[in-house]
Amino acid sequence: MSTDWTGGIAAALPADPAALLVGRVWDPAAGGPSVVTLRGGEVIDVSAAFPTMRALTETADPAAAVAAASGPVLGTVAELLASTAAGDSGRPRLLSPIDLQVVKAAGVTFPVSMLERVIEERARGEASEADAARQAILGTIGSELRELVPGSEQAARLKEYLIAEGLWSQYLEVGIGPDAEVFTKAPVLATVGTAVEVGIREDSQWNNPEPEVVLVVASTGAIVGATLGNDVNLRDIEGRSALLLGHAKDNNASASVGPFIRLFDAGFSLDDVREATVTLTVSGADGFTMGAQSHMTQISRDPADLVGQAIGPHHRYPDGFVLYLGTMFAPIDDRDEPGRGFTHHVGDVVTISTPALGALVNRVQLAERTEPWDYGIADLFAGLARRGLLDAAPIAEVVR
Repeated sequence: MSTDWTGGIAAALPADPAALLVGRVWDPAAGGPSVVTLRGGEVIDVSAAFPTMRALTETADPAAAVAAASGPVLGTVAELLASTAAGDSGRPRLLSPIDLQVVKAAGVTFPVSMLERVIEERARGEASEADAARQAILGTIGSELRELVPGSEQAARLKEYLIAEGLWSQYLEVGIGPDAEVFTKAPVLATVGTAVEVGIREDSQWNNPEPEVVLVVASTGAIVGATLGNDVNLRDIEGRSALLLGHAKDNNASASVGPFIRLFDAGFSLDDVREATVTLTVSGADGFTMGAQSHMTQISRDPADLVGQAIGPHHRYPDGFVLYLGTMFAPIDDRDEPGRGFTHHVGDVVTISTPALGALVNRVQLAERTEPWDYGIADLFAGLARRGLLDAAPIAEVVR
């Protein structure tokens, strides 16, 4: 990936210079990842205080804790972006800003994307059949879904009607029913950050990016910050059967997060997430360009409700989790042939941005050819122990 993808450093960072940002950097001098914060354009290593991002987000007040931490400068944001984009293993590089958090995602949380999931199902993964299915479904139910409150009496009545008409779908169940779709997107440590490749499977012929806001949640259920994510989706595989969701969603480099986590503080809160507009652009080597926006005000379930459905008496996350909130982006613009809609080409540059969180940029590659994911939990803890950031004896028990 070329080093000029950002279009200037301002594109990668939030518009607010006071934004409290944290992330992770691979430090070749230390031989492992370091937790960092940003101050005045410089990237500060605070791993002596917080050996993992999990350690930071589990503090009682992450914003205050990181504001009080200090450490050495690893470089400027511009320098780290450049070395990351160039794949320079000899210099510090940005990583995904999360580590031990479980990676969860909520699906069909916007009416537009919900209808597209129904269309995928009706088209059975065939892009050429999608347009006819789209027109038939929109003509029957499209306008009735946009103002519907999931789990309400009105939603229950609509469900009865759609069943009687032979139009019910499992996607409508999670879209307007009482229970949200919440699934595991990727294994721990498998997400990628900004300025690197995201992966689509070689056998997929119909796929797209999914630009989303990602919440960072502590083990207590407290939402402590937010970032951006690309929930890469293989529409043809999921369209064949919803039971293939793991094949469609969880592949090498299929989940990007970043560039940084913005911690909640006096200047940024969940209300700002609720009002965010997420912009997507796709630029292909073939000259194809596409743009779209997701308005969080149009989400059908409140972000706090989605978090509540993911964590509670029924499910705990002792290391916390992150939650992709879903997208209203459902591309139908034709790219290669009339009637076949949009699909990725290798080399597409995907930019996901919002002023409060900056910009996450990735280039599309085949999942089979992306950089191998071979740094796991045992490697992380052994490295931290070697660096003296954790006691060696407890770590030996963890990695045994």
